[in-house]
Amino acid sequence: MNYTQLVADVQSYTENQFSTTDINTFITQAEERVFNSVQLPDLRRNQVGTTSNGNKYLSAPGDWLATYSLAVINSDNEYLYLLNKDVNFIRQAFPDTDPAFYGKPEYYALFDDNTFILGPTPDADYTVELHYFYYPTSITTATSGTSWLGDNFSSVLLYGTLLEAATFMMQDEDVVANYNKRYDSALSMLKQLGDGKNRQDSYRSGQARYDVK
Repeated sequence: MNYTQLVADVQSYTENQFSTTDINTFITQAEERVFNSVQLPDLRRNQVGTTSNGNKYLSAPGDWLATYSLAVINSDNEYLYLLNKDVNFIRQAFPDTDPAFYGKPEYYALFDDNTFILGPTPDADYTVELHYFYYPTSITTATSGTSWLGDNFSSVLLYGTLLEAATFMMQDEDVVANYNKRYDSALSMLKQLGDGKNRQDSYRSGQARYDVK
């Protein structure tokens, strides 16, 4: 399902010709609802950066929302994963600004909405890799007019958008309840994929089985 098809379906289901601004709002609200309900590969991104000698702060990417992991990559291409701590831990454990106490970072904390603080303060320019959660480009603004949700799980996108549209139109409770039921059903199937199948394989977990009676 691409953007044009989604808009046409929403207008057909609701029998309402929404403005572009309104329908785009419905869609982006539905996308955010889905993105914060299921962990999908499409929501993960990696970025490689470099620390600065003597600078305990590391900037986060502009589209960063949450961290999966932060690692220092040494000269042997080994990944040394930093432990997440609070800012107060970093401040108390590594208070000295003397370069003699600098070293390879072992801990990190979220300092503000776009900066990490490292401990100890880096004693060299280290390569780091951040694995993080972000919102992918919305189907409303994608140049192709497509998105992962639209291509792979259009039902959850459609019913999520219809639910937002029904709320906006202040439709009867039974209509809203029906959309919500269909959305929950589609979301449940998506969670089986994102939080289930993507987290296991047949070799380790075995194939899914159902009792036959």
